[in-house]
Amino acid sequence: MAAVTMRLPVARAPLDSSALRGGEKHLVAPGDTITTDTGYMRGHGTYVEDDKLIASVAGVVERVNKLVCVRALKARYNGEIGDIVVGRITEVQQKRWKVETNSRLDSVLLLSSINLPGGELRRKSAEDELAMRDYLQEGDLISAEVQSIFSDGAVSLHTRSLKYGKLAQGVLVQVSPSLVKRQKTHFHDLPCGASVILGNNGFIWIYPTPEQKDDEAGGYTANLEPVPLSDREVISRLRNCIMALVTHKIMLFDTSILYCYEASLPHQIKDILKPEVTEEIVLEARQRLLDSEG
Repeated sequence: MAAVTMRLPVARAPLDSSALRGGEKHLVAPGDTITTDTGYMRGHGTYVEDDKLIASVAGVVERVNKLVCVRALKARYNGEIGDIVVGRITEVQQKRWKVETNSRLDSVLLLSSINLPGGELRRKSAEDELAMRDYLQEGDLISAEVQSIFSDGAVSLHTRSLKYGKLAQGVLVQVSPSLVKRQKTHFHDLPCGASVILGNNGFIWIYPTPEQKDDEAGGYTANLEPVPLSDREVISRLRNCIMALVTHKIMLFDTSILYCYEASLPHQIKDILKPEVTEEIVLEARQRLLDSEG
């Protein structure tokens, strides 16, 4: 019989992660008064009643000049133009694919918004439309960029750069979009031997770092070669480290993930998600982040 690990419940002090979220934040609950100053404009997550600006959702108050809005702490992904997302094809339609991106509505990838194999940028023909399922079919994972937002809030994607396209071998981790830090780039080759795509929509893809970039395929050929055990162990460790950071509400970006990975090296991969081990490695990673910021 396999050994079973049992633990008694113990009280653990919660981690104060405010320093990793950019200092103190003005948190509000639904019904809380944000301000009585009538000079402010009402943004998302707020409403006006009796000359008072009141929060309609639980979240963080954000001010841009005179515009006040509340960013929900836990919500579906709301797309912004230029965001990097990881999504799953759910349906092949006429001249477009429907993509699940953790948002309220399915996103859309138009046939005219992709590079064909070989990186061709040309007008798509009827033959291309008939061959759509050869490029992407239901269940395929892709990386893409938000091109535009429709009037109903649905997101239109494009994969016109060779860095976007079908994702072949790796692990998908789903987290809250609010925990993914916005950066100039969301594609990171980590020194531990694996790469991550930190989707702004909360979908994170972890995969072996390719030895050479295959630019000839245009992003639609899947490498199905067996992944070496050493790479699978690195990917599994990274996945558990990301889940440990999520448990303690630490923002996810390349540095925080790498620090957590290095702090986890003395422990076995399967032990990382044990509460006492999780707390130990997250505390160490958090302290390194604070030291680097200071």
